[in-house]
Amino acid sequence: MTMGAAGATAQAERPGPSLESVYRPAHALDLARVVMFQQRGVGDPTLLRDGPVIWRGSRTPEGAATVALRQDSSGAVRAAAWGPGAAWAMAQLPDLCGAADDPAAFEPGPHPVVREAVRHHVGLRLGRTDLLFDALAGAIIEQKVTGVQAFAAWRRLVCWHGDPAPGPTPMPMFVPPTIAGWRAIPSWSWHRAGLEPPQSRAIVESARRGGSLVASAERAGDGPGRDRVLTGVRGVGAWTAAETRIRAFGDTDAVSVGDYHLAHEVGYALTGHRVDDDGMLELLEPWAGQRQRVIRLIRLSGAREPRRGPRLHPEDHRAR
Repeated sequence: MTMGAAGATAQAERPGPSLESVYRPAHALDLARVVMFQQRGVGDPTLLRDGPVIWRGSRTPEGAATVALRQDSSGAVRAAAWGPGAAWAMAQLPDLCGAADDPAAFEPGPHPVVREAVRHHVGLRLGRTDLLFDALAGAIIEQKVTGVQAFAAWRRLVCWHGDPAPGPTPMPMFVPPTIAGWRAIPSWSWHRAGLEPPQSRAIVESARRGGSLVASAERAGDGPGRDRVLTGVRGVGAWTAAETRIRAFGDTDAVSVGDYHLAHEVGYALTGHRVDDDGMLELLEPWAGQRQRVIRLIRLSGAREPRRGPRLHPEDHRAR
């Protein structure tokens, strides 16, 4: 990861005083499993794990913030935060850790894969960031490309157009651009980052709607309502809307229909063979309202279809 001179200077400045707090969940919590779910690849400049400490940089409604999280032997989460958005980030911390999630409403049913996953992952919670635009931009970047390509593009754009994360981070970290910053990214920078024009246009169009898009999605209140708001943006489809809901709102029922691998994974775990999207939705129907939780549990279960063919190699369409 590289950074400009201005970023290096800002990172080197003496950090201001931090806010400190302790979050004591009333339930079992696998902090790393819940929070690191938000990471977009191992090189994500907004989120990293440094030994027992998780560092997260975010663009809150009150400005840039960095939080450092460490879970002690009692299960409590000790947190420190820096930057103008520190108070917001600290207040939002319980929801990032899944406090708004209620697994008690979930009945695993008789399927052994799901039941065993529940038994082995009692600390699983579905966290939320409450930062819709960052989740939407990241999901758009991941449209129709390999994870390697998408994570690289996210890393480049955040480092080039975001701001240094405040505080004594263990390595240079960044927060995503503001909504206006996403809109102002020049065409050559999108191309250099590895994005195709449909993706960059979708992010720019979302940024044009800006705060009104975010407010409308938040007011919508449920998955279908939020889908209607998000898919009203040209270039945002059902898959992108679901991925946004999962990260921003911790939506327990969101299903990313149209995902290249998901239907195959769900079908194999629950039936021993692949299914298409319609087959996946039929299999998940008994868990309506909790389908995202079941998907997360399936992925944690280790049930994987043996690979039969060569891996898809990413294509680089940038000018040499």
